Amino acid sequence: MNFEESKNYLYGLGNEVLAMKLGLENIGKLLKALGNPENNYLKVQVAGTNGKGSTCAFLEAICVSAGINVGLTTSPHLVSITERVRINGREISEADFAHFATIVRKTSEELVEKGELENVPTFFEQVTAIALTAFAHEKVEIAILETGLGGRFDATTAVNAEIVAITPVDYDHQKILGETLTQIASEKAAIIREDTKVILAPQKNEAARVILGICREVGVEPSIVSDDFQIKIHNLEKNLPVVAVNFSTENDVYHDIVLGLAGKHQITNAMVAVSLAETLRDFGFEIEKQQIWIGLENARHAGRLEFDGKYLFDGAHNASGAKALREFLDEFINSPIIMIFGAMRDKNLAEIAALLFPKAAKLILTAPDNPRSVKADEFWRLLPENFPPENVFYTETAADALKIADRISTENDLICVTGSLYLIGEVKELRRENQSQVLTD
Repeated sequence: MNFEESKNYLYGLGNEVLAMKLGLENIGKLLKALGNPENNYLKVQVAGTNGKGSTCAFLEAICVSAGINVGLTTSPHLVSITERVRINGREISEADFAHFATIVRKTSEELVEKGELENVPTFFEQVTAIALTAFAHEKVEIAILETGLGGRFDATTAVNAEIVAITPVDYDHQKILGETLTQIASEKAAIIREDTKVILAPQKNEAARVILGICREVGVEPSIVSDDFQIKIHNLEKNLPVVAVNFSTENDVYHDIVLGLAGKHQITNAMVAVSLAETLRDFGFEIEKQQIWIGLENARHAGRLEFDGKYLFDGAHNASGAKALREFLDEFINSPIIMIFGAMRDKNLAEIAALLFPKAAKLILTAPDNPRSVKADEFWRLLPENFPPENVFYTETAADALKIADRISTENDLICVTGSLYLIGEVKELRRENQSQVLTD
């Protein structure tokens, strides 16, 4: 398959969430048939509700700074599926992605032909296998794996990572993971085994009791990240917020750390990443304190408080994410905000809207191109009381939303695209296409 054919094949397996089949049997058989590529390197698995991707981005940047050959797989992607597989801080090429996708597809279909599987593995299972196979081929030393959903039956859990981390656990995907924080935490903490090193972010009491209980059951003493830190500087330079922070881990003290990812909520994610980096030393990796400092400053994570001119992209796709975005807007943004918002139906939309909609001077509601998305006109029930109706725009597509935003915005406005990472990906791709068109005209 070439790249287009590999994309079409994978997307043809069904929507990443709607067509998923949680469980480890299929991915386990697939990896075995591929020669268990995951056995060629150390694995770090990161689970949690919020901050997984950012923690992975921080750790990846630290490893790159330390000269360690590192692979990273995250989800979802924003613009290109190649974003899901990174080696030494760079996306895999389209040609390489197609090459490994072809190997994984052939192996999957052979397993079905032999009767070892009833159906070919799902989109997420095959993309996970593509990443793990690519990492082995490129001889990475460490693979960083962002858990897709939950933990107990997520495809990334099949690799039996030697090091695991759990970022803050909160409510999300309740229909799949459970309605209570206890149930959700139990699903995520299931990645903890007796032979793992465990790093825990600060947790709500209900989640902490579950996670620590599982640690005791399997005989693991977790490293718990402190919630104590001091922000030394927070200001704006060239319209971009800069945060310098002091914090301590179990092993060291860090002063004047400048984070490459914006928002105070990133401090906890950075501290988890530092604890993970320090744990890597136990496995023979030489990571100096200065390399950690440089990595934290160089970290980037698309679609999370990401500025692009007068656009701000942030995937605030659950209540905790919306709260973090709201706090950021309250503290750092003085410009009038034009908000482009679209979301998936399985989210706590009332709570998200109550946090974000009041910050908008003008609100453009739309629907990402996804079967789980909410139609724009369904959001009218969630508008703040007395919100001027002339300042609300209902659109059917992200392209229409973008056109309206460009038409009604002034130089002083900030256009905040939020609510769903799928929406952010669409808008970023549309803007890239528009900019390319301008250059060719």
